[in-house]
Amino acid sequence: MEKAGYKSIALDIAQRIVSGEIPIHSKISGRSLLAGQYHVSPETIRKAIGLLKDEKIVSVSQGKEITIVSDSNAYEYITKNHYLKSVYSLKQDLQLLLHQKQELDRNFESLVKEIIEASDRLQNIKPYKPVELKIKPQSHVIGNTIANLQFWQNTGATIIALRRGTNVSISPGPHVVLREDDVIVVVGDEKVYEITEQFINKMRA
Repeated sequence: MEKAGYKSIALDIAQRIVSGEIPIHSKISGRSLLAGQYHVSPETIRKAIGLLKDEKIVSVSQGKEITIVSDSNAYEYITKNHYLKSVYSLKQDLQLLLHQKQELDRNFESLVKEIIEASDRLQNIKPYKPVELKIKPQSHVIGNTIANLQFWQNTGATIIALRRGTNVSISPGPHVVLREDDVIVVVGDEKVYEITEQFINKMRA
């Protein structure tokens, strides 16, 4: 990071000024503290402050005191270097991913509800609210198929879906191999939920 790192640090400090995190007319802590924050050498910090000084964003006194003098210049600096755009784009991408995740969760819940309502066998289970159970590391079920585990015989639970990351399998077959962090969705009575959770969380011998 040392070679070009000072440019990134200058842009980061400018962004912090624009956001108000570092107020106008405030003093920035000494270079040694900045070096500690960014984990670079004082020389790298000196170059970064030099860039900000050249852009009239900060002033540096003879005593090496650094003062923030212009947030508008800071804004112009990050804009012309496309830094603001990249930060904004990252936030937009994150918001889009969160929206997609929420949409996936809604679709998943809706689909599970439809499966339960459409199945005569499941309608007779009271209560039949589905419960999600996550397979933890070291669980004895990891690497085994649903059939080999004799899942229903051991728990009395009916697996109606399996979520693996963003993929959802509805009514997974007996030959599906369970993996760490899989989320299985089961229905049954309250006793069944407790038995199933104990079963899947039993550690490997």
